[in-house]
Amino acid sequence: MLRNTFCHIPGIGATTETRLWDAGLTSWDSLTDEALSSLPPRRRQLLRDHTLESTRRLEADDPNYFDSLLPANQAWRIFPEFRHSTAYLDIETTGLSAGRHHVTTIALYDGKSIFHYVHGQNLADFRSRIARYKLIVTYNGKTFDVPFLREALHVPMPHAHIDLRYVLASLGLTGGLKQCEKKLGLDRKELADVDGYFAVLLWRDYKRNGNIHALETLLAYNIVDVVNLETLMALAYNMKIRTTPFAATHKLVVPEQPEIPFGADAPTIRRIKQMKKAPPSPAAEDLSIQLEKLEAKF
Repeated sequence: MLRNTFCHIPGIGATTETRLWDAGLTSWDSLTDEALSSLPPRRRQLLRDHTLESTRRLEADDPNYFDSLLPANQAWRIFPEFRHSTAYLDIETTGLSAGRHHVTTIALYDGKSIFHYVHGQNLADFRSRIARYKLIVTYNGKTFDVPFLREALHVPMPHAHIDLRYVLASLGLTGGLKQCEKKLGLDRKELADVDGYFAVLLWRDYKRNGNIHALETLLAYNIVDVVNLETLMALAYNMKIRTTPFAATHKLVVPEQPEIPFGADAPTIRRIKQMKKAPPSPAAEDLSIQLEKLEAKF
């Protein structure tokens, strides 16, 4: 889709791009002198200059160039050309402020392998792993995950970034990641009731009580997030191209989901559900409200 894209060129929006497609200018390679002859000279030169630079940047494997020029809800166009260097990323934390809270777990999936990182164990290894990728896909990562990682772990995170919050919202899919998953038919099964505040309680159970099953449940929850991000990315991409001339030629195969290396512990989930029903302390109640607002913001 990237080679068919013109809306990253300054002065060319979605409406003008559609007009170019309708006129037969459907890709960078289609911009021959003959095809451009009906356009004003300044528009012809604009298209030539920017598609030449775009070709050079694509051949140089540089997604940041396109990410810097595309609106956030159009970043999906980057995906197929840079899928080979994409990491699906999600973090869990003890709260919302990187100055007062810390990362508990990080899950990363690259379409082939799953990686996980745990506070007090191997969080430092995340820096070298994430540096291997050029594009990251998150949900609400531009607002939360990436700023938190930069401040709390001092990881620079210079990657091109597709935040599915914006892409899915442009398709009318809002209400948080889990609501979007439900609307698109994804089932978390035994993890369906686990949310951001539940994840905090799982971490507390692990740290205070030494419950390894709580950590494994937290990791299962965190990893399901990133595995589902790949599925959502493919589904969103296919939904977006339906309104373009490329619906029949550019459709992606929705990937099969890998086996999750950790399982949810049913007794732990039941016990923490009971804890959530008990009257919370003011601090816990405030954290729960903040996390619920963050998850449901879009």
